[in-house]
Amino acid sequence: MRLEIGPRGNARSLLHKASGQECLLRDVDAAMFTLTQDRPYDNELQLAYPAEVTHFPVAQVKREGDNLIVDFDLVGYSATIGVTITDAYIAFRLEKLTYSGYTSLRSKRKTPVDKMLFVQLPVRKRENFGEWLNVMWDDDVAVNLLATDPYARIRGKERQGYHLLQAGGDIEVQLEGVGAALITTATPNLLDRIARVEEDYALPLGVKSRRSREYGYSYYEASSITPEDAARHIQYAKQSGLRAMDVYYLAFASSAGHFPWRPEYPNRMDDLKKVVAQIKDAGILPGVHIHYNKTHKQDAYVTPKPDPRLNLVESFTLAENIDAAATVISVEENPCRCTLDDERRILRIQNELVTYERYTAAPPYRFENCKRGALGTQAAPHEMSSRVGLLDVDTWPVFVRFTQNTSIQDEVAERLRDIYEQAGFQFVYYDGAEDVPPPYWYTVSRAQWIVSQKLQSQPLFAEGACKSHFSWHILTRGNAFDVFKPEVIKAATRAYPATEVARAAKDFTGINFGWIGYWAPGKDTMGTQPDMLEYVTSRAAAWDCPIAMQSDLQAMDAHPRTPDNLEVIRRWENVRAQKWLTQQQKTALRNLDQEHILLVDEQEQFALVPCAQIEKVAGRDIPARAFVFEYQGSTWAAYWHTSGEAMLQIALPAKQIALMKNIGKPLPVKASGKQTKLPLGERRFVQLHNVTRQQAIAAFQNATILSA
Repeated sequence: MRLEIGPRGNARSLLHKASGQECLLRDVDAAMFTLTQDRPYDNELQLAYPAEVTHFPVAQVKREGDNLIVDFDLVGYSATIGVTITDAYIAFRLEKLTYSGYTSLRSKRKTPVDKMLFVQLPVRKRENFGEWLNVMWDDDVAVNLLATDPYARIRGKERQGYHLLQAGGDIEVQLEGVGAALITTATPNLLDRIARVEEDYALPLGVKSRRSREYGYSYYEASSITPEDAARHIQYAKQSGLRAMDVYYLAFASSAGHFPWRPEYPNRMDDLKKVVAQIKDAGILPGVHIHYNKTHKQDAYVTPKPDPRLNLVESFTLAENIDAAATVISVEENPCRCTLDDERRILRIQNELVTYERYTAAPPYRFENCKRGALGTQAAPHEMSSRVGLLDVDTWPVFVRFTQNTSIQDEVAERLRDIYEQAGFQFVYYDGAEDVPPPYWYTVSRAQWIVSQKLQSQPLFAEGACKSHFSWHILTRGNAFDVFKPEVIKAATRAYPATEVARAAKDFTGINFGWIGYWAPGKDTMGTQPDMLEYVTSRAAAWDCPIAMQSDLQAMDAHPRTPDNLEVIRRWENVRAQKWLTQQQKTALRNLDQEHILLVDEQEQFALVPCAQIEKVAGRDIPARAFVFEYQGSTWAAYWHTSGEAMLQIALPAKQIALMKNIGKPLPVKASGKQTKLPLGERRFVQLHNVTRQQAIAAFQNATILSA
């Protein structure tokens, strides 16, 4: 590539040499560098201009060796930007800001800088923009502005006909010593270029993870696994063909933060090692699902003496002395921004936690109906002018968030490192990633990065609940969505993962189409059914994405259709592993309104065919469920009982029906004239000879369900 910068700091051209394509919208007046103060701080400037955010223009840019020297008008600053040119990228680093403000009468006191953009480019629109990776691309060329450290703020602001790709420093995080790499390349080479940046700047190896064999593995989420029942979980995981298993940390620890061992793990780490060893011995990849940036209310970080590094979202000054029994707490500041959510109304005064019922938002400001010594802390007297803080309790509300500019995150990361390394885990789910204080663009990935840095064995892949730009290198498989009830899982798949995956693909990243919950049939639900799993897993396969199934041994044991459900998943996992789907089939599966069924024929080969649900089998929503499709020149139906066993009497003669459990292997049927009785239980198939699609639908809708 060739980047041309004008003498007053405007980006004139960004040329992809191999194709000759100009990548900037050249008639845009966008400076490549800007220096920002939240208001003018210079004495003369603050007299002349309003107290608003002010961007100072470039006076001149010159190149001195490997540095760009950028002088700014009015504000008295110049920036030294280091430039590193390689055959893969051009890197920029804001090395230092130099102040030389003066008047004809005197030198001036140095004024602060709040923000600075050290790269800003008006990159013309192409077919795709990946907002997470900050990349504009089409089939030919990709332009990517990528942070080389977690401290650079990277953004892409959409404009008419272009995006402003920006890299900057922020005094709230770090201003000097932050950097970014500009990549302009043929799109097939983009990940190679990013991999080079990751290697050169010691970043987590996001490209390597995305290219690994294990990247496509779906997993079984073991939320309550113990040494005693690990074998049963493994059996179900093997039966479903899932190649990885994610162990939820609350299976072995009673809280996040200090991660004390649960009583089900009396031998502590030795027991966890045994569980993980069993998973590995079964040929399954073990991973761990963690909360890492917050702690439970019952953890030692909170009680009996709250750690000073727990985050506070509001701060107040005690307006008068209080004794240990006071139920009204008067403060100087207005508490109007404090929460009134249940179980989140918790104040911290020194080493005491206090709950409140309400507050006054007009003077005198008070927290009222307070309960002292909350969460096992000690009630105590406090002097006027003591600081009072609102504890940062999450919205579940069972956790307290950590302050991210203290050592507490490192401390917790070291505990997690010991658990991860000693147990032998190989991938991570960073849950609750949103539970950090602002600025979110930095703290979301910072907390993940700290844990990632501590791990000596880098995870083969990782997922997480919230992401920011730098997280691209860490959360290599995007995210999973929370579970949806069986009755809405198809609609929820269309609304959420199937919608997000197209966006994630623009960031060269897959997502997890789970988590898929598992329900046995009951009074409130028909339970998880084969067609529901078929829909989710097939939509995931359309984008080469995995799924995750949450375990529930009781529900799996109780559900009569568990073997059928797991067989559906197993087939699709094999399809994924064998890379069996053609691009044409993947495109067909991306039609969210058309359902499909994956068959295994008599030669044990896969066959993918469109299907449609037969509504109201036997005139009812349950217990019979059926789908019609065309295969081998005939009309077929797949059908089953949602919760038990019965007989289905259908108005077709036996000579027109071939009943099968497995395609190509007919089973006997019971016939009486023009009526045929079919067993209604596990998933079975019927080939209907000389029967049209509409006749098949009518036959199932008009059928009768008889007791078994």
